[in-house]
Amino acid sequence: MSNAEDHAGTRRDFLYYATAGTGAVAVGAAVWPLVNQMNPSADVLALSSIRVDVSSLEVGSQLTVKWLGKPVFIRRRTEEEIEAARAVDMADLPDPIAQNENINGSEPALDANRTLDEAGEWLVMMGVCTHLGCVPLGDAGDFGGWFCPCHGSHYDTAGRIRKGPAPTNLPVPVAEFVDETTIKLG
Repeated sequence: MSNAEDHAGTRRDFLYYATAGTGAVAVGAAVWPLVNQMNPSADVLALSSIRVDVSSLEVGSQLTVKWLGKPVFIRRRTEEEIEAARAVDMADLPDPIAQNENINGSEPALDANRTLDEAGEWLVMMGVCTHLGCVPLGDAGDFGGWFCPCHGSHYDTAGRIRKGPAPTNLPVPVAEFVDETTIKLG
């Protein structure tokens, strides 16, 4: 082999690598906008954490707020609602898992694992039916909690599914009291 043939092979290899590198950059430039559009928009990021004033919420009433584009139910329960929720036998629940982002995901769906305070007066949960995403009605249904009229899911006073097609309990988001009258979501 001559020196010219060695030089041509090196030159050919360089052209292959340069073409492959240019192609990789072009593919990356074309794919990046498609991947980046899946990130949350600025308005959603701005609402990733909100504070809700609950000072005017009376015992036995509910407040619905919008957080991350979804309704969140904040309920100040009565003693009767707390007693009814705590009297439920776990064997009667279709979904025995708490669905609470504040605790270990495998905890049982006891009322105490779903409430914001130890007394059980404050219940905060996502207001979206776990069947097809409808918004359940409060103070309704066979168990005194929430009822989804779209397909007939009944939730009890702790937001646990009791009857109907919904597969899981209403989820409990990350929430905490930052002072006596303000709940922080997120």
